[in-house]
Amino acid sequence: MELLTTQEAARYLRLKERKLYELVAAQAVPCTKVTGRWLFPRTDLDQWVAAGLVRPEGLPRLDSMPIMGGSHDPLLEWCLRESGSNLAMLNEGSEAGLARFCKGEIVATALHFHEMSDDDIDANILAVRREPGLQDVVLIAFAKREQGLLLAPGNPKRLDGLADVLATGARVALRQQGAGAQQLLLTLLRKEGATLDQLVRERRVCPTGPDVAQAIRAGRADCGIATRSVASAAGLDFKPLLWERFDLLMRQRDYFREPLQQLIRFMTSPPVAAHASEMGGYELSGAGLVRYVP
Repeated sequence: MELLTTQEAARYLRLKERKLYELVAAQAVPCTKVTGRWLFPRTDLDQWVAAGLVRPEGLPRLDSMPIMGGSHDPLLEWCLRESGSNLAMLNEGSEAGLARFCKGEIVATALHFHEMSDDDIDANILAVRREPGLQDVVLIAFAKREQGLLLAPGNPKRLDGLADVLATGARVALRQQGAGAQQLLLTLLRKEGATLDQLVRERRVCPTGPDVAQAIRAGRADCGIATRSVASAAGLDFKPLLWERFDLLMRQRDYFREPLQQLIRFMTSPPVAAHASEMGGYELSGAGLVRYVP
């Protein structure tokens, strides 16, 4: 550890020694007293200065937290745990994850967006293109996933799609605003000429697919949108709706660093393919490939 004297620290911070002593007296600057002399750890001074930076909007932090944000996925959660990447997971939905990523708070985020205007639009790429300040990112394919209606075992309401949900007044477990599954529900409602207000909605919002499954198993809801893997794990019936892209967004500098490289290498390994096959509802042929660079 490099320790600076008061004179050296004042010169390093470009302050007068008197001002530095005032900061010391106010316990506002990192320092330690050894044999009657104030000493200042240089690395702590660097952190102290950085903590007070006024950061222009859109300017990413140099080192984001080692967290994978965005949408929840059971297979991705398993990969993060088993890959040894030491990346944590923060599941808030695709839109919230993208917003947190743009602020530089997380190192990567998982996306599965849906566009109401056109089924042929690559919604994940479009969402990234719309955001300012993402000229240095890379979008990596994780999987294609099967999305559908989760139903109680045996499908007691005899629901075959969203039209039946609307006609029967079945209770629907909803995801939060901005979640990819919620965007998908709005897209499907639009195709049916319906709105969210026409659904009988379960009172509690479900943060993740497994929370949708729990609402159905507890009898609070009759159905909800999530992946086949979630339905299988919860022992629920499943009515497929579509296959979607599930991608990982990261800065190019972070893509080449070991935590994300370790995750990406693991994504393409035989154990992941075997586990995905057991879970059901995944297609991994493009896993790890670069899908978009600005």
